[in-house]
Amino acid sequence: MGVAVSAVVAALVVGLSASQALTLLGIPDPGPLTTYGLPAVRAVADLAAALTVGSLMFAAFFVPPQENGLLDVGGFRALRRAGNFALVWAGASALLVPLTLSDTTGQPFLDSLRPEAVWRAADQVDVAGSWRLTILFVAVLAIGCRVALRWGWTPVLLWGSVICLLPVALTGHSAAGGSHDVATNSLILHLLAACFWVGGLFAVLAYALRDGKYTGLATRRFSKVATISFAVIAISGVINAWVRVPADELFATTYGRLVVAKAVALAMLGVIGFLQRQRAIPALEKDPKDRGALIRFAGVEALIFAATIGLAVGLGRTPPPELRTVPTPAEVEIGYNLAGPPTVARIAFDWRFDLIFGTLAIVLAVLYLRGVVRLRRRGDAWPVGRTIAWMSGCLVLLVATSSGIGRYAPAMFSMHMVQHMMLSMLAPILFALGGPVLLALRAIAPAGKQQPPGPREWILAAVHNPVSRFMTQPVVASVFFVAGFYALYLGGIFDKYVGSHGAHLIMNAHFLLSGYLFYWVVIGIDPKPRQVEPLTKVGMVFGSLPFHAFFGIALMSMNTVLGGWFYRSLGLGWNGNLLDDQHTGGSLAWASGEIPLVVVMLALLIQWSRSDNRLATRLDRAADRDDDAELAAYNNMYAELARRDREVRK
Repeated sequence: MGVAVSAVVAALVVGLSASQALTLLGIPDPGPLTTYGLPAVRAVADLAAALTVGSLMFAAFFVPPQENGLLDVGGFRALRRAGNFALVWAGASALLVPLTLSDTTGQPFLDSLRPEAVWRAADQVDVAGSWRLTILFVAVLAIGCRVALRWGWTPVLLWGSVICLLPVALTGHSAAGGSHDVATNSLILHLLAACFWVGGLFAVLAYALRDGKYTGLATRRFSKVATISFAVIAISGVINAWVRVPADELFATTYGRLVVAKAVALAMLGVIGFLQRQRAIPALEKDPKDRGALIRFAGVEALIFAATIGLAVGLGRTPPPELRTVPTPAEVEIGYNLAGPPTVARIAFDWRFDLIFGTLAIVLAVLYLRGVVRLRRRGDAWPVGRTIAWMSGCLVLLVATSSGIGRYAPAMFSMHMVQHMMLSMLAPILFALGGPVLLALRAIAPAGKQQPPGPREWILAAVHNPVSRFMTQPVVASVFFVAGFYALYLGGIFDKYVGSHGAHLIMNAHFLLSGYLFYWVVIGIDPKPRQVEPLTKVGMVFGSLPFHAFFGIALMSMNTVLGGWFYRSLGLGWNGNLLDDQHTGGSLAWASGEIPLVVVMLALLIQWSRSDNRLATRLDRAADRDDDAELAAYNNMYAELARRDREVRK
């Protein structure tokens, strides 16, 4: 029923603006099959995606597995539903490839169905190519949902479903025009939060209708997810609307009125969610079999959500208001203008907040401080140095992505390399020294015997699993850390995708994760799935240095400009000598390894010293407990050997 509501609403909304969109684009009418079929199928794809994500989240975190690690009945059903929804998602995505091509070219839908034409034309149309990539990703996800039986695979599949959302999230209205960096980042957050909320709601409702044993637990956990999702959707929606629609056109244009309608629907969902927390959850806590209030509120909420998804699809098919000024080449390519060449003042004060990594830096800082405060209130100590290291890492992440460095990074190779080094060489060291996993394990109470596992148990499972053991092998961690430099810059990836905002997001994530993995193994104080000898850690550090130095020298020696086609398209007259700028970036990469080396070696020396002190303290305590029995036994052994030697000589 929800799928039908989404499809109908999307088709009706598009009917209000379809002719306007075609007129503005100068495209012939492809016919009603494309005009109304595309939004309807898109609504089906979006709802199927949300249900896939929500079902996997339910199986992973809303109901506990069996003691042997296998999924229980509720989790198994949710996983199988996720697989079925993924098939619907893949099927709708397959239809959207020719529908998108028909809509883009103005050809009738049936003329766009030829397989060879579809596959070839999808390379020329970004949105169609994104749907084609989605098909491949979701097909793999559907297979995984079919073959998995153990709980440990469900978080992996959940992350996989999130990745499946990204190709389409990085295209469309938000990926074009002015401020598209802000619009795209806000859309990613908006889409993820909506999927967790919508999909989680449907999963909880399906579980309650089957009289699930852990309905109360699932509802409480979903309530927390829904609260966070509501806040993220509201804030990201406001930001996206602010970028796309001037305030005076909210009620004067079709696009603006649809934005207002979405805001009203979101407010209704917030009210229903509040009432559900006030009535349904207390009723379940009082009587776990009293599911009436939950089913009523969740059913109404699900229908409103389905209609909202239809509105969102219609909004995506409706042309936004025309730009009042002609954008510059820089605005078209990176989303904003640059005042001039980078200076100390501009780098320090010309900020542009990164909604993805800037928000991540703030969230990580807040969560860490909450854990420290919880320990202090409980009377437990937490080293100040670790807190300083973690907060410094959050500050480095914020500065690298949101200050003038982050602002100039997409437009200049040298500034991009500064950002790269901060994210891969400096922030990960500080994060590893902060010990976030150890803090979480100490701050979060265990679930207790015979109780469903909670966040603490999930963290332990994430640390001690085969994937973590493989990734923390010294060779694997080192290769993952170093090989990315060569593959990205010398392998042609950077040159091809330098103009893609989504590629920059992926690059920054890779820099941060690969650096953290490497330094977690080398100097991290958190629990690890494997123990690494001190000499091996030193070997990892000194073994990676030559490769890092060779990489910087290679950049300084190159006579071709990486991404030159893109940098020239920005029309920045003050950045005319691109080769010199690239050589500057190479020299920065070559020189930046010195500071991390000093920090890492100091950290290793301090850790070894403290380890020796702890060992000496343990030995002293053991000697005090048994009156130095081990030393006495040692002396007696040598006395006995000496006595035997004397007897032999006699």
